[in-house]
Amino acid sequence: MITIVEANSKQLLKDFVKFPFELYKNHPFWVPPLIADEMETFDKDKNPAFKSAEAYFYLAYKNNKIVGRIAAIINWNEVKEQQKSKVRFGWWETIDDVEVTKALLEKVYELGRKNNLEHVEGPMGFSNLDKVGVMTEGFEEMGSMITWYNYPYYASHLDKLGYVKEKEYLENKFPFENVKPEFFLKAQELIKKRYQLRPLNFTKTKDIMPFVDQMFDLFNKSYASLSSFVAITDIQKEYFKKKYISFINPEYIKFVLDKDDQIVAFSIVMPSFSEALRKANGKLFPFGFYHLLQARKNSKDVLFYLIGVDPEYQSKGVTAIIFNEYYNTFTEKGIKNCIRTPELADNHAIHNIWKHFNPEIFRRRCTFKKNL
Repeated sequence: MITIVEANSKQLLKDFVKFPFELYKNHPFWVPPLIADEMETFDKDKNPAFKSAEAYFYLAYKNNKIVGRIAAIINWNEVKEQQKSKVRFGWWETIDDVEVTKALLEKVYELGRKNNLEHVEGPMGFSNLDKVGVMTEGFEEMGSMITWYNYPYYASHLDKLGYVKEKEYLENKFPFENVKPEFFLKAQELIKKRYQLRPLNFTKTKDIMPFVDQMFDLFNKSYASLSSFVAITDIQKEYFKKKYISFINPEYIKFVLDKDDQIVAFSIVMPSFSEALRKANGKLFPFGFYHLLQARKNSKDVLFYLIGVDPEYQSKGVTAIIFNEYYNTFTEKGIKNCIRTPELADNHAIHNIWKHFNPEIFRRRCTFKKNL
């Protein structure tokens, strides 16, 4: 018999966070999150996502043992402002038992029907900066701190329960040696002169902070046309600024400014923390923090986390300026591999940006949808 319990206490939420550590124990490609970071994500008093989202967390038990978990989420900005009658599910993990998945999803349906919503989609988080999608290919590739890893049976569970694929995301990678400066060196000089643009690089995090709000505004503007996009609120900007910007190497954040010092393009790259997180195994102390600092300083793999260009400049080759700046930084640091985080398969504009580097699709993931 499967029993579903709401994780509505600190201890139950901790059980919710720690369940994947048991499910993927000794798995060679799963990357564990930081337990404290996950606990903060689910804390209604700390995560501003709860200002515009409603979420409930559930654990599945069988024979008095936890066998699954799920979050049922409504992003009210999405429902009210974009008129998308959708309930989300996320942070879904389960043993290979479709009845467990079915029982967990029933709690999501209850929330959706209670609020007269028309369909369910997931897995996805509160916002576009959260993790997204069930892996459908690439199970023998190392995960990352900004994606979910899952077993191959996850997609088959949803298929058996009548779900259909809604959005597909691609993850690409290429060796840094594929980056040839002749593809952008002359172009970026011409573009800078033609549009009176200049790159802005950083060596100190404190120098980035005055630009962060403007960067998030541009993020909202540049991604607004994508069907899955929900804008980042002002409160969320402050939260992400404090939580993430200081964690990223300042030299890995690049801006392009116009003649009035307004940001027209930006990119955020992160060192790969995968191996460091595996060593930390969810804990910052006593040694986890050391492993993360070492990765921040010495990792030879980098993840392209975000790249945004003002719609007015999206067809003007501005990314050539960004690539030139990263080429210089990565050459100096001896970077070996460049990894791109999930991008919508139908976002052809973003794929065209990278075509000269011969990227390889190494993983696919999807969100799945079902009418209520």
